[in-house]
Amino acid sequence: MKRIIMWNLVTLDGFFEGPRSWDLDFHKLAWGEELEQISIEQLKSAGALLFGRVTYEGMAAYWTSAQGVIADFMNSIPKFVFSRTLGKADWNNTTLVKDQVEEEVAKLKREPGKDVYIFGSAVLSSTLMQHGLIDEYRLALVPVLLGNGNPLFKPGQKADMRLLDARQLNNGCVIVRYEPRNGEAPSASSL
Repeated sequence: MKRIIMWNLVTLDGFFEGPRSWDLDFHKLAWGEELEQISIEQLKSAGALLFGRVTYEGMAAYWTSAQGVIADFMNSIPKFVFSRTLGKADWNNTTLVKDQVEEEVAKLKREPGKDVYIFGSAVLSSTLMQHGLIDEYRLALVPVLLGNGNPLFKPGQKADMRLLDARQLNNGCVIVRYEPRNGEAPSASSL
């Protein structure tokens, strides 16, 4: 059975992008040889990628003209984009899913194969969280405060997590891995 893994770079104040869509300048603080190696290792263990429309469009625009090991992985790996508004998905090896997000992801999880990753895609991630479909959260905590932006975890989301691993990078970034304890939202007394 496949696992669904969320992977995101996030600021210390919880934003995965700045106030504008694709405002990702803080990624430069985290990027380097160590994070590149982690990215390559993760892509080697991935069987597919999941995206919401906005992340899909940004990733497709960037990776289709990029070169290198990561670009090769990104352009060849199977991808699923979940969108009710996207007309078509032209990026190599992409399947467009317009309806039944939870059912499609649950079906994908039941199939044999490698893990499936979600990059960016906070709205899609929120939907999958609500249905208990994310098995692991991998976050690169970037040592910066933006003050405002698009939060990775939306207001009202609750989850009780267990730390699996934490790894500090030389640039001050910390990679943390969590899994949901029991798939249920925690009570107020457990927070």
